[in-house]
Amino acid sequence: MMFAIAAILLISLIFGPQIWARHVFKKYAVEIDAFPGTGGELAEHLVKRLELTDVHIEEGEQNENYYDPENKLVKLSADNFNGKSLTAISVAAHEIGHAIQHQVGYQPLLLRSGLARFSWYAEKLAAVLLVAFPFISLLTRLPAVGVFTFACGLAILLLPVLVNLVTLPVEWDASFKRALPVLIAGEYIPESAVPIAKQILTAAALTYLAASLASLLNFYRWVAFLRR
Repeated sequence: MMFAIAAILLISLIFGPQIWARHVFKKYAVEIDAFPGTGGELAEHLVKRLELTDVHIEEGEQNENYYDPENKLVKLSADNFNGKSLTAISVAAHEIGHAIQHQVGYQPLLLRSGLARFSWYAEKLAAVLLVAFPFISLLTRLPAVGVFTFACGLAILLLPVLVNLVTLPVEWDASFKRALPVLIAGEYIPESAVPIAKQILTAAALTYLAASLASLLNFYRWVAFLRR
């Protein structure tokens, strides 16, 4: 019963921030003609103004907003790349915030990038080990070998959780220590819009909270499955 309640709470935590973030993005995606440029143009401008070496800006697919440190690439969704809205401007600044982190050698970003390279493969390996451990025990007739295989599988499965836990402070830093000061100092948004920009930047950071909690839910699913 407690496991069921915990699962329901976890699912609520996963989808709650995601739904709220989408609501905030949509609410403030209204075009504002007074803005001198689009999100994409602001990103290009900031790359030049802040002298971010070899950083490129590209238009992405729907909801595709991210910074790729390996290729020094900022991708913005079509709405944010071409839009003149508080959402477009704030999200563009958030992704440029990651480029600033990269330029200054912000260690949590570099740690996340390194861990993320192995995370996908590690998750697949963990699934194989968790499914295979009872058969390994039978084949080897050594329960200790099966227990070791099981423990390795669970340990590896926690790697995506670690990646996403590292992601949260990285996203928060990109929003409030990098993007917001740039927006305010450069007067890219009016002072009256700063509280709204803070909401959008919070939403941008929390989009990764869902991924963090989803990795915990995946871990819980395996534990629940193996308890049967």
